[in-house]
Amino acid sequence: MAVIAERLRGVQQRIAGAATRAGRDPASVLLIGATKDVDPARIREARAAGLNDFGENRIQEAVPKIEELGDGPRWHFIGHLQRNKARLAVGPFAMIHTVDSLRIAQTVDRAAMKADRQVAILIEVNVAGEPSKFGAPPPAVPDLVMAMRACSHLVPVGLMTVAPAVSDPDAARQVFRSLRALRDRLRSGSVGEGFKELSMGMSSDFEVAIEEGATMVRIGRAIFGERT
Repeated sequence: MAVIAERLRGVQQRIAGAATRAGRDPASVLLIGATKDVDPARIREARAAGLNDFGENRIQEAVPKIEELGDGPRWHFIGHLQRNKARLAVGPFAMIHTVDSLRIAQTVDRAAMKADRQVAILIEVNVAGEPSKFGAPPPAVPDLVMAMRACSHLVPVGLMTVAPAVSDPDAARQVFRSLRALRDRLRSGSVGEGFKELSMGMSSDFEVAIEEGATMVRIGRAIFGERT
């Protein structure tokens, strides 16, 4: 437990430092523990150390973990969402970060309607245009957001991206800056002030992401160690 608690404190200190450098309140950044391949025992350790939000990449891995851990943690879906898994994603997750097409949005909306709940979503954007990554191209996002706002049981609250893997975190800065600029353009238009979230930054680059405006960072390795 001491190891995870120590790592968590270190990440929290780095978040605070990055926010301070950017002239921001550290409390404006939500830390999400990315728990892909992390067993429930280690998640409990992180909970005991004060972490409340966790992100899962795969529905089939997430559901049994969520059931085992019970009430308390707040869960985010942060992996690629397949249409045939949308119903399962609607139930246990407080937010889905990876809606990247109207087709997926409409599938989630139908599942949310059947479950009689509103689902907060982020639109995943492939800012760098990497063929290996999911996400909508930036020029398509404004129309996509407006179409999603017409879905009765979805609440689009912001944008999400995964930056290219680079050895120097500063090399990802422009990706994060571009996502923030896109979010700001949408907020200044008809989308409104409620569209504020920026889910960007992982273990290798989260400090740069915070300096560029991230409101949510998804941290796995820096808290839980290498994946098993």
